[in-house]
This record gives sequence, structure tokens and C-alpha cells, in this order.
Amino acid sequence: MNGPLDVSVSFDPYYGEPNRDGIQGATVMPDGKVHFRVMAKDAHSVAIDQFGTVYSLEKADGGAWEGTFDMGRGFLYFFLKVDGADVLCPYLPIGYGCCRPMNFVDVPVEDMQGWDDLAGIPHGAVTRHYYPSSVTGKHEVCLVYTPPAFDPAKCYPVLYLQHGYGENETGWVYQGHVGRIADQLLAAGSMQEMLIVMGNGMVKIGEEGGRMLFPQVLISDLIPFVESHYPVLTDRCHRAMAGLSMGSYQTSLTTLSHPDMFAYAGLFSGFLRAPWPTEEPEKHLELLDQPERFRAAFRLFYRAMGTEDPFWESFAKDDAFLAPKGLPVERETFPGGHDWTVWKRCIRSFLPRLFREDA
Repeated sequence: MNGPLDVSVSFDPYYGEPNRDGIQGATVMPDGKVHFRVMAKDAHSVAIDQFGTVYSLEKADGGAWEGTFDMGRGFLYFFLKVDGADVLCPYLPIGYGCCRPMNFVDVPVEDMQGWDDLAGIPHGAVTRHYYPSSVTGKHEVCLVYTPPAFDPAKCYPVLYLQHGYGENETGWVYQGHVGRIADQLLAAGSMQEMLIVMGNGMVKIGEEGGRMLFPQVLISDLIPFVESHYPVLTDRCHRAMAGLSMGSYQTSLTTLSHPDMFAYAGLFSGFLRAPWPTEEPEKHLELLDQPERFRAAFRLFYRAMGTEDPFWESFAKDDAFLAPKGLPVERETFPGGHDWTVWKRCIRSFLPRLFREDA
């Protein structure tokens, strides 16, 4: 694979110790195909399961299993199956998705080349924090991106950026490369300096949890923590929220319920309204029937979706729901499904729209 591998366990790819582990791993070939070599000497079958599309590896010498496959382009999660059982391979890249550590490969997409390159530009930092939560009664975790020229004497706007269901606060950094994308945009003069705060949206109270618990944590705990630990602007015009999939609904719920706190909202591959049956009315939607108040509240309300997304029907229904209201909602579509390739496109389009002086 060309260049360093930005994953949660290792910056550079490793293929094992030859005398102990055997050479194994994944290599992206120049034509975009991926060559796999996995050591499993006692196995009867080894396969790559890409959510139902199965690529069988062939037995090779020395207990290795190998195969070269065209799996598509972009960030691709998969399950390694050894004799039918899911196995997490330490010599393949590891991320976090589907509520568990997952192996993946990241195959370059032609029109996205250079978006997250490291060479030749200054880079920001990502810091992990633990903060006490009055909502969950325990410490929660967040990651904070600061720009390359971060100056504690200055005050910055903040984007609160959320992952999807089954992921955690690491997703936007390791899978989405948001820090590196922001570095490139800043170097090109295409976006404003800002902090990007990423919290764990899968918070729980004891063993009980819900997809909608995080907005309470954000308002009650995370925002106050960030504003007491970083030099940030605290008015609504310098605060934004965005998220993908589950995070998009958390964004809709939070920003429409608190228009006094947020002037920017981004819903990526997701949901203005709950995508599951609800018995109670969704009170946050009431703002959408108050066009003057909505216009005064939001400098940007942005929705985006992949054209092959399995949740396209929900997106289309939200289109129809919004159409008669005549609200200034910006809408984009991108090629792709419900995946990190689309979400990288979303964040790269969204970041330059934030905190502009001419907005």
C-alpha cells in the first residue's frame, strides 16, 4: 500500500515476523485489486466476507491462504472467516465498526486523491480527553482536533462531529481522516480554523443505552467541558454540529431542539426524522413549521446522501416532508452507498461552508 496506513493500532502496515508469524497482510495493487495473505495452517477454509459478498482464499505453501480480488474502491470493512468463524486478524488494518473491532482495507478513489495527503503541509493534532458526565454518571471520552496553527491566545469556533451506529469517537479520525482533510483545506485556504470535537455517541447508563442519550450528554456535559478547557467562542454563530447516519439524527434532534445554541447543522447519509416507528410526536420538528424562526436560527442547514445508499427512501421521504415548507436547506448527493467514501465527501463539502464571515 502506498504511503502510511492511518489506523488505530499502527501507523505503518506490518506483515508479521517471518520466522514466527509468517508474512501476512493486505496489499492494495496498482490496479485497485487487493492481495490477501493470511496464515492459517490448520484451517479448512479462509474467506473475506464483505457483508455477504464472499471471496474465498486459496491454500498456498507454508500454511498460508492467498487471493487477489477486486472489492471496489474506498474504505471497505470486511469479516475474515476462518472455517466459518469471524476472526480479527492482527496483520490486517483494524478499525471500529459494527459494534466491534473490524478488519478493513482502504482502496484509493481516483477523484479523491490528495484529499488527505500528509506531505508538504502543516498538520493539526488530535487529543483524547476523558470528561465527567452528569447524565451517565461516569467518565466519557472525546477526541478534539486542533488546527496546525492553534494558538491558546485565540478563540475558535467549534464543530461537534458525530459517528454512526456501532462506531465510536475514533471513526472520523481513523476511518474518515477528518483531521487530514481539514489540514488540506486549511493549507489551501478553503476553510476557517476551528476545533472539531468527536464524542462517543453510543453512551449508556449502566447497561441501558439508547441512540438518543448522547444529545443530553452533549448539551449537559461535553459542550461545557470543551468550553472550560479550550479557548473557544461560545455564541451560537460559532457552534456547529454534524453527524453521519445515527449521528445525523442526533444532529437533527439536537440542533432543531436548541436553535439558540447552533447556527450550523450537517446531516450526512441520514435522517431529519427518526428512521424507526415513533409513537410520540417529534417535538424538534416543530421548528420546521416556523420558517422565520428557522431562517433566523440557521446560517446553514445541510443534508447529503449517497445515491446508492440503502436508506435512500428515508432521505427521499424527508425531501418530500421539507418541500412544502420552503426552508433554506442545502442538499447534495454523492456517488456511493452508506460508507466512509461518501462521508469523506460530505465532510469535505461541509467544512468550507462553516463560520464564513460572509455567511
